[in-house]
Amino acid sequence: MDLSFMWTAFLTLIHGVPMTLLLAGVSVAIGFVIAVLVASARVWGPAWIAWPARAYVFALRGTPLLVQIFLIYYGLGQFPEVRASALWPILREPFWCAILALSLNTGAYGSEILRGGLLSVPPGQIEAARACGMSPWLTFRRVIGPQAIRQALPGYGNELILMTKSTALASIITLMEITGMAAKLISDTYRVVEVFVVAGAIYLALNFVLTLLVAALDRSLTRHLRPLTQPVGDIA
Repeated sequence: MDLSFMWTAFLTLIHGVPMTLLLAGVSVAIGFVIAVLVASARVWGPAWIAWPARAYVFALRGTPLLVQIFLIYYGLGQFPEVRASALWPILREPFWCAILALSLNTGAYGSEILRGGLLSVPPGQIEAARACGMSPWLTFRRVIGPQAIRQALPGYGNELILMTKSTALASIITLMEITGMAAKLISDTYRVVEVFVVAGAIYLALNFVLTLLVAALDRSLTRHLRPLTQPVGDIA
């Protein structure tokens, strides 16, 4: 492999990092809100809310993300009602179609992770909080939420990494993120191996940083659960 060309490819592909991070950041933020709502509906909601939430999770987890992107980008424009709506100026843009598809997808997966975290909270603690006179919101904020987040964080960290890699699929609808720029560079140079090695290295670096951030947050949230270490000089 030509190292000088790989350096040139790196300088080219690095310009796609902001778009990759933007797609991942916005979709994860929106998807987290969706995940909280869907998980809450499945855990505490009545049947007429829980069943649609379950159907949403089943549909989005059971179909490929690539198909979902195609359906949103190419399918929504087939309906006259959508083209005549106020949302059409947004939905006809590939960026927002990718955001919608990625957000709905990560919302479905994230809801299952958060649901597991919510169900891990011991019922006795919830009953004790209610016995102390806490309102449902205060009980969630002080008892349920912190414990559920600690339990769900490792799994949700994996979902963040998967979503960062899934942004590569946005290149099929003309978005110039890392993979999109890699495809364009390959079409210009026909250097497939070098370009994709560099692109893979960039994704690897991004996910390495993300892993460190998730690990630091996990240590911060579970600091009180780790045993305190006693300095050697203080041991009698």
